[in-house]
Amino acid sequence: MVPFVEIMDATLRDGEQTNGVSFLPHEKLVMARKLLSDVNVDRIEIASARVSEGEREAVTKICSYAQKNGLLERVEVLGFVDGGKSIDWIAECGGKVVNLLAKGSLKHCTHQLHKTPEEHISDIKKELEYAVSKDISVNLYLEDWSNGMKDSPEYVYQLMDALTSHLSPLTSIKRFMLPDTLGVMNPLQVIDYFRKMIKRYPKVHFDFHAHNDYDLAVSNSLAAVYSGARGLHVTVNGLGERCGNAPMASVQAILKDQFHAKTNLVESQLNDLSRMVESFSGISVAPNQPIVGENVFTQVAGVHADGDTKDQLYYNELMPERFGRKREYALGKQSGKANIAKNLEELGLELTPEQTRRVTERITELGDKKEIVTQEDLPYIVSDVLKHDGSEDKVKLISYIVTTAYGLKPGANIKVEINGQEYEAAGTGDGQYDAFVKALRYIYKKYLDRTFPILANYQVSIPPGGRTDALVQTVISWHYKDGLLRTRGLDADQTEAAIKATFKMLNIIENDKSK
Repeated sequence: MVPFVEIMDATLRDGEQTNGVSFLPHEKLVMARKLLSDVNVDRIEIASARVSEGEREAVTKICSYAQKNGLLERVEVLGFVDGGKSIDWIAECGGKVVNLLAKGSLKHCTHQLHKTPEEHISDIKKELEYAVSKDISVNLYLEDWSNGMKDSPEYVYQLMDALTSHLSPLTSIKRFMLPDTLGVMNPLQVIDYFRKMIKRYPKVHFDFHAHNDYDLAVSNSLAAVYSGARGLHVTVNGLGERCGNAPMASVQAILKDQFHAKTNLVESQLNDLSRMVESFSGISVAPNQPIVGENVFTQVAGVHADGDTKDQLYYNELMPERFGRKREYALGKQSGKANIAKNLEELGLELTPEQTRRVTERITELGDKKEIVTQEDLPYIVSDVLKHDGSEDKVKLISYIVTTAYGLKPGANIKVEINGQEYEAAGTGDGQYDAFVKALRYIYKKYLDRTFPILANYQVSIPPGGRTDALVQTVISWHYKDGLLRTRGLDADQTEAAIKATFKMLNIIENDKSK
């Protein structure tokens, strides 16, 4: 029988424990709505109780939204065995589910709590009874369970026996959540320990909570499902303390493709969710991170692009369209004619075999110089190589000066040529590039009566292998028509690189307008 796996996302709680990450209340609300309504995650863990007033505000906002939309039972808050203080805090915020943190190893119980197992069990039972009185349902974390099973399994069984056999149905625990708190397990240990738990407690719903210290979080999660786990905990982009947690997108893909399991996740929303969390967290996704990385659906080698045209020889089940993305073909020194042909086909450009060869040589030459060639650059390379009538830019920068001074806003004076006509303007802004763009906007509005595109994203980096005097690469995305237009600029000066990217964008739009 194909298993169903319940997915609990912990980005807003465990993910926020990533070093340097702190979400604002409204950001948590936006992400919670995306997770519940668009991605259709089964449950979300949104905060730790009693941490701060900011957390109180965030939890109250999310619970209010969830209550209005019939989703409140899917919203969970981490609470502690603290004499009912966490339960009160959650109830005051409008929450209905506590993920109660108990100690899953004897060492944590005796050395951190300084209590005997019997004393800890008694405290947990009192917490459960109080939760019932407040109409709060309970899931129970066994913190450090992995080391508990390794070093003190009899303690784990003592705890489980007490909490599964001697409580009334009213105070029963809905889920027992088994974390590899320090990320020390491997898949064989997961299988061994989970099978022991399920053999001893066959009617209990077990979740598994992986950490990625040995880069095994996804593998361990699969092993847990293979051994009978009914739920998995994940975070978006693998955020989390130290090396993070199991990434949602990777877990989804491996469950479906390698294990044929079912979940409720909407795969086509995973990339948008990843970009949202990347923006709010300030933690960039690695370009080669599976599913959501920028480069993972990009073929670089020409032989691979050639194979894709011959019965999709280099395709696998990870089709980009599943995740709201599309396959791309890189342009660089390893690009063959097939890569070029794929990009030309998408742009609607047709070249003869000889023309394609010459364009390929030019792109290879740029690649040897570590220039990054984008699909947006391709028409200009074609124009330059073939020397046809459209080779010259229609929007040109004649001259400019940008200034900055203590106590004054940066300013810019520019002169540009647009379709043979020169224009001048000045502007001030929050930075030199901002001032430059505001001067450009003024020209487009006053003299051309046209809307200047809205900037969507701005990234600056030094190309890999660069030195302190290396070129700066600026990548700018603009809202254009119903999508995004992305251009790159390369220069030793960051402002100059951004300006080059901007003029590439303007010329793409002018050429599009001419067509």
